[in-house]
Amino acid sequence: MKEHIHSRKDYQKAILLEENSASHPVDQLKIWLADAEMEGLDDFNAFTLASLGEDGFPDARVVLLRELSVDGLVFYTNYNSKKGKDLLHHVKVSVCFFWPSLERQVRIQGSVAKLLDTESDEYFASRPRESQIGAWASPQSQPINDRAVLEKRIEHFENEFSNTVVPRPPFWGGFRITPVRYEFWQGRPSRLHDRLVYHVDADIKWCRLRVAP
Repeated sequence: MKEHIHSRKDYQKAILLEENSASHPVDQLKIWLADAEMEGLDDFNAFTLASLGEDGFPDARVVLLRELSVDGLVFYTNYNSKKGKDLLHHVKVSVCFFWPSLERQVRIQGSVAKLLDTESDEYFASRPRESQIGAWASPQSQPINDRAVLEKRIEHFENEFSNTVVPRPPFWGGFRITPVRYEFWQGRPSRLHDRLVYHVDADIKWCRLRVAP
């Protein structure tokens, strides 16, 4: 016998109309990120990043937004990880921000490209030293026998860089997502949600339209 999950909520915290939304999607995303931060949400800048693996399977994981501008969205990772390899192989990605307490979601489609080394160097230098050591120590996505392997590698790199600034590993750095489509979703009563889509037109300008929920 099928067991249905009966969970329903009537969304009614806010509205999203054309006249109260920004004309540029980056400005609108900045507004909603600021609202999420003011709400005191943990990891308000976290988003799900979906990519396509070399095996043809889509793969999704949560990463943290570290920079947002008209040039795109920036996050950092290990280039040798499965995520890094997938992104270098298939550059088209999807992004989803979700803030349940605000009844909001943002979906983005775009393409990724590696940051310049100088940009990754600058961000890496701003990280806590423990995180810098961790970037060297973790062979991300590779099988290891047990936790002790990782702890020994941490100890090794702590000793190696004990009297110096920790340099950025050549296999670690940033990606920038250049979006071609944003969708802002605001929950509304009776499942009649607001959905505003921003997309790039033939003149490479952002256009805004409403789609049905």
